[in-house]
Amino acid sequence: MLAMWLQGVAGGLGNLSGLALPVLFFVVLYFLMIAPNQRKQKKWQEMLGQLKSGDKVTTNGGIVGTVVSVKDEVVILRVQPDGLKLEFVKNAIATVTTAEEK
Repeated sequence: MLAMWLQGVAGGLGNLSGLALPVLFFVVLYFLMIAPNQRKQKKWQEMLGQLKSGDKVTTNGGIVGTVVSVKDEVVILRVQPDGLKLEFVKNAIATVTTAEEK
């Protein structure tokens, strides 16, 4: 009777150890990939919220310009050499380079 009970306990622990590996995999995946990406996304959203006239920015397409005005979801940039004004969606802004130059 005791031997059967011990086999039952050992079998139950074997099922739990089989479940532990996938759970451990998802925990490691979260801390290595998902959490850093969420932090990066939050930082980028804060950067977009702080855009102001005079900031130098680079778009996702590689265009470098100076912010002329910021509206709800639109940014107007002045690009060189002719001072041409271009209108971009805010999400097209990749980086703000003003702080790096100071």
